[in-house]
Amino acid sequence: MSPSDQALLAKLTHPGETKADVIRRALHELERREWVLAAQEDAERIDASGEDLNDESDAW
Repeated sequence: MSPSDQALLAKLTHPGETKADVIRRALHELERREWVLAAQEDAERIDASGEDLNDESDAW
């Protein structure tokens, strides 16, 4: 692990956390960001298609 990686881990570590905890938290955040990006891309695709979801009846 590079010195900059070690410094980043030290900076992001909360009291009582291990390095594994920090990495796990970072992976969950990365997964959340990927989900948000995919949702944004879906919304942009729907908008570009001209589809208006407000015009469609509710599924329930």
